[in-house]
Amino acid sequence: MTDGLGRTIDYVRISVTDRCNLRCAYCMPEEGVPCIPHSQILRFEEILRICRILARNGIRKVKLTGGEPLVRRGILDLTAALKAVPGIENVTITTNGVLLEELYDGLADAGIDAITVSLDTLDPKLYQAITRRDEADRVRRGLEQAIQKGRVPLKINCVPLMDAERQGLLEVVELARAQKVHVRFIEMMPIGLGAGFPLLREEELRGFLESRLGPLTPCADVPGNGPCRYFAVEGFQGRLGFISAVSHRFCETCNRIRLTSDGYLKTCLQYDCGAALKPVLEAGGTDEELEARIRQALADKPKGHEFGKAAPFAGREEKGMSQIGG
Repeated sequence: MTDGLGRTIDYVRISVTDRCNLRCAYCMPEEGVPCIPHSQILRFEEILRICRILARNGIRKVKLTGGEPLVRRGILDLTAALKAVPGIENVTITTNGVLLEELYDGLADAGIDAITVSLDTLDPKLYQAITRRDEADRVRRGLEQAIQKGRVPLKINCVPLMDAERQGLLEVVELARAQKVHVRFIEMMPIGLGAGFPLLREEELRGFLESRLGPLTPCADVPGNGPCRYFAVEGFQGRLGFISAVSHRFCETCNRIRLTSDGYLKTCLQYDCGAALKPVLEAGGTDEELEARIRQALADKPKGHEFGKAAPFAGREEKGMSQIGG
């Protein structure tokens, strides 16, 4: 499946819920945001139907996101069902890790191909300040279990929010030293509340890390679905990675689309363009009608984001990340 610019689209990120058990400062306000009514959330049968259509048209990789995907009842059943969809080769999940301890084995049994844990600090007090929840110990236990059992490849996503030393980024990096855990740093997306946080660019962070760890050597030995660039560090079993949408714009190789929890097929993170699939499903539309709507959305997929553009512009996404899907 290709978009209007000839880019191959083989990866879909599916938000299974807009609900979350944390309140991260760059994602949503402390009081939360109005939740989508359950009646408007895609049912699992609808997600699977859309995925079967996408797979017939070239989608090979699925990432389950939220909100927090592990709060969605039946997520293990959905994982197993997606693994059984003909053409889907890879199903992964991104979680905040709060429920990982109790659901890790279930995810492994369901056939999940990889787990990514979003973790911005290991310091309990700072973790509570960032997430507005006292869940650091639960996340640490989940990570320790995942590392100890080693049934599923594990990655850590970390968003730099402040001074690297104050945030304890070196402590997060240390997770990659003694075990094959890959730690990736994601530049702050200027979307929603994230626009109010300073941007720590990749070059600045890499300079800080190299001053403490030694040279970071580019490598290509970590499988993945997206634009992360990985580096090896002497003495480390895991790799360090950077996903730098702002300072290293990678729109020309974009291979992804997003399906929101209320059934909107979103073709670019920064724009509100795409296609509403839920109305077609509710009206009893055919697979051919769904496919036509999907193909039209792809034909209109934007050339790239404008994260460096401060002033509002037509079609700019106004929703926060929890509403869009990570």
